[in-house]
Amino acid sequence: MDKKLLKIVCFFILVTQNMSCQKHKEEKLPEFTVEISHPTNKLDISPVEDKIITLEGVSASLPYGSSSGSWGWSGKGWTEQYGTPIGADIIYFSRYEDTFYHLKTDFPLDKIKDYMKRAYAEGEASLYTKPIEEYKNLGRFEHFGSTENPYSSFSTLVFGFAPKGMVVVWLRFGIIQIELGKYQAEIIKDDKELEKKFFSKLSVTREEMKKSRFLDISSKEWEDYRTRYNWKPIISSENEKLRRFEMNVMYFNGESEVILRPWIDNIPLKDRAIPKELNFTWETGPNEQFIGRAYFNWGKVNQVFKKSENQGNLEFKISSDNSSFQILLNGELLPADSIRVFKSERDFHESYK
Repeated sequence: MDKKLLKIVCFFILVTQNMSCQKHKEEKLPEFTVEISHPTNKLDISPVEDKIITLEGVSASLPYGSSSGSWGWSGKGWTEQYGTPIGADIIYFSRYEDTFYHLKTDFPLDKIKDYMKRAYAEGEASLYTKPIEEYKNLGRFEHFGSTENPYSSFSTLVFGFAPKGMVVVWLRFGIIQIELGKYQAEIIKDDKELEKKFFSKLSVTREEMKKSRFLDISSKEWEDYRTRYNWKPIISSENEKLRRFEMNVMYFNGESEVILRPWIDNIPLKDRAIPKELNFTWETGPNEQFIGRAYFNWGKVNQVFKKSENQGNLEFKISSDNSSFQILLNGELLPADSIRVFKSERDFHESYK
């Protein structure tokens, strides 16, 4: 395509999007952003045609360009979309598989409606002194960032494209991310028109791309990451002055969780994936605040969880001098790739003075 013509087309698209965004803002439709992620840069895909189906019937779409980032996090922002996403109709090209796929699916409507009511707590807000709950039914338009508001409602629809047409969709609430479901895209066998449309914009042919990029890889690794066990984290110490404040967990399955006071003292059992990395904050007195961090290997940790009979207490046992901690699952030492402790000086509502 001629560069001048391409600039004109891009300008027209941008103007059209801005006009559409302004219209939806005036109509006070709820907004959200969209991300398209992949496991690694070698396993990227490119949308060819896409549509996000909304409950309100307004148009919404994927970001321009190819997937990016890591599993569940693209690292790229995009123009706000509007409405309530209830499905997707996406044709995409898997560059490393030399395959066009079609994903056409509806999201579980009752589940979507329930999540759209929720706003999840991301952290303490300095002027918010009521007991914080994991989430409250505050509806849309609630976003963390104010000194008076610890909660964020649905903010981002995230797609993850794995090999063999496996697609996972997450809902993000600020920094909290929850898997909505796994979906299967179908191979498009008669793809000559799509090939012409897609490769006409590239400087390489399909044959050249296949020769340099082709990988025959299973989706098993990312399917395995979705394995869940019924467990809860527990932060303990020999020091009776222990105060637990916050825990942030990122899971191998792309989910993330924030645990705060008061429920950090009595975290409920629930089905959780294997943690990838986490950090937690505690105090044992004035000027004695610490952050503990741990990083895990899925295979090693999963072997220990398999022995737990699908129920476990994952204990983070802090030494009496706060210099280190052990990690145990039902009393058995859980291997970690790395364990670190740092001094910290954050101000929590119930910090030692």
